[in-house]
Parts: sequence; structure tokens; C-alpha cells
Amino acid sequence: MQTSQITTGWDEYRRALRPTDQLVFDRLFEYAQLHTDPSTVHKPLFVETPILISMLLEQQIQIDDLEERLDHLEDDLNGQG
Repeated sequence: MQTSQITTGWDEYRRALRPTDQLVFDRLFEYAQLHTDPSTVHKPLFVETPILISMLLEQQIQIDDLEERLDHLEDDLNGQG
């Protein structure tokens, strides 16, 4: 299943996001592609789904920030040795 098929119906939500958040949003749906088999047995979307997607989006932003900070710290430590 292609990412574009998975994101069908989410275009308006995606457009409302900041451009940097759109990239994270796209990556989350790329992750969803890795689990398409279990998602085929999932019931139709619930009202809460956009809220959950927003939570996941913010979580991914925070993870990305922490990874970037860790990379900088590792670079600083390696430069000192």
C-alpha cells in the first residue's frame, strides 16, 4: 500500500500543519506502511483519530529534537577526545 493511499482523507489536516510538521506527519504515515497488515482488520476511523494523530505528531517532533540534541552532545564529546 502506498503512502498516498494511506493518507487519503488527511489532506486538509496535513495542509493545516506547519511545513516542518508536514514532513513529520508524512514520516508517521511512512511508518504506518510498515504495519499495513494489522491495519487491514482495523475498524473505520473514530472521531478521536485526529487527536491521536496530533499526539503522535508532537511526540515525533520531540523525539526528533532529542535525537538532534544527542547527536550534538556526541559530536562535542568526540571532539574533546
